[in-house]
Amino acid sequence: MLFSSISFLYYFFPIVLLCYFLVPKQVKNYVLLLASLFFYGWGESKYVFLMIGIISIGYVLGLAIEQNQGTNRAKLFLGIAVAVDVLALGYFKYADFFVGNFNAITGLSIPLLKIALPIGISFYIFQILSYNIDVYRGNVKAQKNPFLLATYVAMFPQLIAGPIVRYIDIEKQLKERTHSIELIASGIQRFIIGLSKKVLLANALGECCATFKASDEKSVLFFWMYAIGYMLHIYFDFSGYSDMAIGLGKIFGFHFMENFNYPYISRSITEFWRRWHISLGSWFRDYIYIPLGGNRVPKIRWMFNIFAVWFLTGFWHGASWNFILWGLYFVFFLLVEKMWLMPYLQKTKLGSHLYVLFFVMISFLIFDAVSLKEAVQNMAGLFGIGVEAWVSEESVYYLKQYLFLYIVAMIGSCELPKYCFLKLQEKKIARDVIAIARPVVLAAALLIVTAFLVDGSFNPFLYFRF
Repeated sequence: MLFSSISFLYYFFPIVLLCYFLVPKQVKNYVLLLASLFFYGWGESKYVFLMIGIISIGYVLGLAIEQNQGTNRAKLFLGIAVAVDVLALGYFKYADFFVGNFNAITGLSIPLLKIALPIGISFYIFQILSYNIDVYRGNVKAQKNPFLLATYVAMFPQLIAGPIVRYIDIEKQLKERTHSIELIASGIQRFIIGLSKKVLLANALGECCATFKASDEKSVLFFWMYAIGYMLHIYFDFSGYSDMAIGLGKIFGFHFMENFNYPYISRSITEFWRRWHISLGSWFRDYIYIPLGGNRVPKIRWMFNIFAVWFLTGFWHGASWNFILWGLYFVFFLLVEKMWLMPYLQKTKLGSHLYVLFFVMISFLIFDAVSLKEAVQNMAGLFGIGVEAWVSEESVYYLKQYLFLYIVAMIGSCELPKYCFLKLQEKKIARDVIAIARPVVLAAALLIVTAFLVDGSFNPFLYFRF
């Protein structure tokens, strides 16, 4: 079930909200858990039991780790927890990748398992891993109530596409949290903003990209439209979902971490990754990079640590060589920046912005390609290599059709709207007008989104692949 669907917006969510606020305080988490299991089971009924099984193992091993704190047994139980989670992820997500590559190397023909990827498994596995590791480190107490732990892992606002919420961040909120009209209103506003970003911007940009892929008349102009369009599409798609998740969390009294912070205004690739998919980057930093020694090791080892983190980051995104190459692509830029380029980037504001935008755009061509060959062809097409025309009638037609959308998306991806809004808030008259207009604008946005969804417009969600 998608957040951006009629079934969620007008059936599932209102019913859950009504039940949640009608029941006593001590029952609210159980309502949330049952709703979350139903939400996941709506599209993945058989994999609900897989998730419950993995949560159960994590629960038992968390208790065992705490009971044996400071002993070799605790290490053993942590090792079992990590092995179970990694093997589950490896089997369901990467088995066919390994079999296919083994066949290619050996010339054998071992049949592929053709296992369907459970939605959200990459996210909830990382949450359970962080829980068990934090219990081992003594950062949190093991959760004695299995239903509370299950509520944390299965909570539907962030279950299938993040942000990756750590148990340590919401441990207290699971037991005691505040509900208020102001928080609910703030959550609804954040949800509608995210929903609008997803349906009105990301989906329309996705249509343009799909049109490019289906075209037999690819010109240089069309390649650039696709590259820029996909770059904007993936941002509004994922950040829009994160906004919706954070907004839903607020409605139920939870405070999830921000996942995006205007990444396209960055002046270095290093800064970009502090602003993009923040929950994933911080997870790899705290559970992989720092335990490997971080940057407090000899230079060769430090370079290896960066390589390991970004190899895993790429591989986490998908069982394909283009994702691995995508991760290693960033290894190169991060090392170059840290060892040489950073002082030069700090001297030129415009140049550093253009540098980030161009090379991030190229990275997403690698990310979106179904093969390395396609990635190379798309990059070459930007410079007219292997392309018959620089401009075609079809590309001009779609440029006219989508130009306004591109301009709105570009403006929306930077801080200008936020800056203007804050400036307006400094004047009392503007504040009064905004207070009156806000609910009207939000209601209008919801109606427009609903019209698009009823019409059955293009509405996939990119990160369900992971």
